[in-house]
Amino acid sequence: MVKLIHTLADHGDDVNCCAFSFSLLATCSLDKTVRLYSLSDFTELPHSPLKFHTYAVHCCCFSPSGHILASCSTDGTTVLWNTENGQTLAVMEQPSGSPVRVCQFSPDSTCLASGAADGTVVLWNAQSYKLYRCGSVKDGSLVACAFSPNGSFFVTGSSCGDLTVWDDKMRCLHSEKAHDLGITCCDFSSQPVSGFELKYKSMLSGHCAPVLACAFSHDGQMLVSGSVDKSVIVYDTNTENILHTLTQHTRYVTTCAFAPHTLLLATGSMDKTVNIWQFDLETLCQARSTEDHLKQFTEDWSEEDVSTWLCAQGLKDLVGIFKMNNIDGKELLNLTKESLAADLQIVLTCWTHWDLICSGPSDVLSLSSMKMPTTESLGLRSKVLRKIEELRTRVKSLSSEIPDEFICPITRELMKDPVIASDGYSYEKEAMENWISTKKRTSPMTNLVLPSVVLTPNRTLKMAIDRWLELHQK
Repeated sequence: MVKLIHTLADHGDDVNCCAFSFSLLATCSLDKTVRLYSLSDFTELPHSPLKFHTYAVHCCCFSPSGHILASCSTDGTTVLWNTENGQTLAVMEQPSGSPVRVCQFSPDSTCLASGAADGTVVLWNAQSYKLYRCGSVKDGSLVACAFSPNGSFFVTGSSCGDLTVWDDKMRCLHSEKAHDLGITCCDFSSQPVSGFELKYKSMLSGHCAPVLACAFSHDGQMLVSGSVDKSVIVYDTNTENILHTLTQHTRYVTTCAFAPHTLLLATGSMDKTVNIWQFDLETLCQARSTEDHLKQFTEDWSEEDVSTWLCAQGLKDLVGIFKMNNIDGKELLNLTKESLAADLQIVLTCWTHWDLICSGPSDVLSLSSMKMPTTESLGLRSKVLRKIEELRTRVKSLSSEIPDEFICPITRELMKDPVIASDGYSYEKEAMENWISTKKRTSPMTNLVLPSVVLTPNRTLKMAIDRWLELHQK
């Protein structure tokens, strides 16, 4: 479904950010440089690396046209570059001189937003390079920024966990605590947004350590995240299922970005590399279809659902027989060797396909398909039984899979006596007590110092686990 097609290893220090235009990939690093690569063969451009910043470069982004690249740094500046020749177009200094952590162009290229460590956010006129508006958040550093698809507003995220919505006049429309331990990244899907309503929708789980980066695909159908656990997870935004987990980076994954209008993904890491991944669209669609199909309770499948499943298993020729016998999901799961032979008579007759290739006066080769009746051996019956058994196993696995919130982050086992620590996470009591007793006064999840070592019983979670056990241990 997704394969690693290239690794870039030119930076001399941690990779902090990567960004795509229609033809280029930009990367920036603690090594103070920005690098540009061609998407045609991933070779570095002659005028790369781009050098101006005197300290670490934290973020880079392309203008929608791809002709201008912006980068921002601890040196307190946001620099605009000409991507065709690498020349500096403008150097915009944050009014407070504070380190600039994030920058982002508006969809119409008229503005550029920059957020700094002191909580200030600036809107720059991207044509005149002059300061347009300035604002600030109450607490924390601004480390994340994203414009809505239509550019009518943008959001910023702070290290204190606040998500703030601003309009294009820099008026604060809304502010809300989104993450207790701080926001590290934010991104909009490509779906048009009119007005705004900041409302919690759902939580995606899968990582076992803090998430540092996230990004939507160009069509909004996938979401990718990078984490301190060194992994990259790709989610289907419709089903919220995990499509793939990528584990090739050897240190924290700090950034991830999808290319516009193509299924390329770039991931950057503290291992100083950027990995380029390519998605197989056909395989991806098949995976989604299979997951969606299995997500339904199989016993509730209609006869048409069973027909779809048969086709997916390469058993299209049996669709007619199954329909004739009104086999739905419940009947399918209860089929046996005897019922296949006696009721469906599958061992008697089936059809086989032949390919016929021929040439004529025009020197054109023609390929045709022919169906011929043949007597089937026990092989077909065995294949059907094997596929049904695989389905039973997968259905059982899906229905009995332990929810992530029931798993202790330390032991990775089902919790029996869950407690809440002062970092807000739940752990198995004995495991957390052992963690603290070994003088680890830090959170197993965040690595930050625990404000307190008091452990509070999580009775609500324990009741949920007990109910789940009653249902799945019968």
